[in-house]
Amino acid sequence: MNMINFDEKKIIENGEIIYRQRGKIEAIADEITKNGFDLLLFTSSGGSQAMLDPFPFYIRHMSKLPTENVLSADLMLGACNRITDKTVAFLTSKSGDTGETVQAARWLKEQGVYIVSVVGKENSVLESVSDACVVYGDGRPQEMVLYLMIGRILYNSGCFDAYPRFADELKNLAYALAQVRKQADEKCREYALNYHGEPYNIWVGSGDLWPTAYSYSMCVLEESQWIRTKSVSSPEFFHGTLELLEKDVCMTLLLTEGPTRILDERVKEFAVRHTDKLTCFDTADYALPGISDEFRKYLSPVIMAAVLQRISKNIEEITGHSLDIRRYYRKESY
Repeated sequence: MNMINFDEKKIIENGEIIYRQRGKIEAIADEITKNGFDLLLFTSSGGSQAMLDPFPFYIRHMSKLPTENVLSADLMLGACNRITDKTVAFLTSKSGDTGETVQAARWLKEQGVYIVSVVGKENSVLESVSDACVVYGDGRPQEMVLYLMIGRILYNSGCFDAYPRFADELKNLAYALAQVRKQADEKCREYALNYHGEPYNIWVGSGDLWPTAYSYSMCVLEESQWIRTKSVSSPEFFHGTLELLEKDVCMTLLLTEGPTRILDERVKEFAVRHTDKLTCFDTADYALPGISDEFRKYLSPVIMAAVLQRISKNIEEITGHSLDIRRYYRKESY
């Protein structure tokens, strides 16, 4: 199999970078549980916020623990009125210097909030403001940090008894996701070949995959490839966007294995009747060696991210447009 820009050994090694920190991550979670909290707040910016968003979703579906997820820019304008000195906030930034995120961290610190950051670079500004920090460096997927930390908090709170087995199996996650990439590559390359030149694209997802649909369409197709997209959640699709569906309109649907799958299937049933350009990427189609079936419902975001990365790698080569090119982002002040 000749796959563009694919290094299985490196993918597995990157997973080990994070998993080796399991003890540290769980110790942070234990400290949070021991000290108590009145709110678990998830706040960041852009694709980093989208990476966080599935975790308050899981908390709401698995427990009654108080949680909110708010963009940092909105947070600074009063979007959360529940913050106290017993709040715990989770922030993430690949660079560790994202403007709105750092500003939010400093403001939260002034409120006495306990801050946990997940960053890609050592000695960052965000790390300096935080009470606890996990640096993943080249480690992937970054979500593994949160699976371990939030999973442990849920376990300590009596809401996730299977966590020890789940955490043990996460050591296999990077390898499993490498196999997902192999399984998905042919379909993703065909998708990239067929649709890279479409003038308009609708992306749809729900639940823990809504952040994935939103962030992939915005942070990859729009930001990195300058491809015009519209992202909409599966339940909201029927309150406006459905009217734009025609036989030649390109639509991509992401199907989760989580509790909102029924909403995705409803969209699929409608879309197959109204467009000839529907593509469905379903996490259930991909084997996850080393991961028990009972845990798949928590892993849809990282499975789908592995699938969609193969679109990115192929579309970059097909279009000749590097994923690193930007016109405005971090190029000028705004």
